[in-house]
Amino acid sequence: MKSEIYISADIEADGPIPGPYSMVSFGLSVAGSREGTRFIPSDPLAQTFYAELKPISENYVPEALAVSGLDRDRLIAEGQDPRQAMTAAASWIRLVGRERQPVFVAYPLAFDWMWMYWYFITFNESGSPFGHSRCLDIKTLYAAKADVPIGWATKRQMPEEIRSTYKHTHNALDDAVEQAELFQNIMRWKKISAAGGPARGPQRGNRSASPPSPGR
Repeated sequence: MKSEIYISADIEADGPIPGPYSMVSFGLSVAGSREGTRFIPSDPLAQTFYAELKPISENYVPEALAVSGLDRDRLIAEGQDPRQAMTAAASWIRLVGRERQPVFVAYPLAFDWMWMYWYFITFNESGSPFGHSRCLDIKTLYAAKADVPIGWATKRQMPEEIRSTYKHTHNALDDAVEQAELFQNIMRWKKISAAGGPARGPQRGNRSASPPSPGR
């Protein structure tokens, strides 16, 4: 069985879906690898990729674009052509992978995967370097390890010891690095209950158990 390399990804976009709207930037960071059952973390700053892209549509949602802090006029003038950017990203993934199977990692997965997969399929001749499903959702990973509902798997509700020390800035590369460290921490985390054994989480039927306050 081939070993795997985990690549943390984050994107910024100017709307809700690709095609009618544009991905304006994306960042990639090597989070670690797996050799059999052994997870090997990597320095998330050591191997990274970042690109800012020309818009592919005249449509955009000003509030969505504002999150990225990027200027649309500058992107139109100076942003990379999506074909060039996605081809370069695929080449970089092959380079850092070194025969290992690349796995796309994100928090939450659905949004970032939707954009990156669509852009790879549309603009890279060889398609997606992650295939159609080689991906892992950090939010689901935490929920499964912590034995909590997805609604309780927000970053602010995670234990302090597994949160990333990097800030979430809405720069795509900054956020890919932040999420790479979060992924590493969850992969290595061994949850311990107050009784000293593996934690079971809130018990079904326990009326005293109440969910933490909502949040991302």
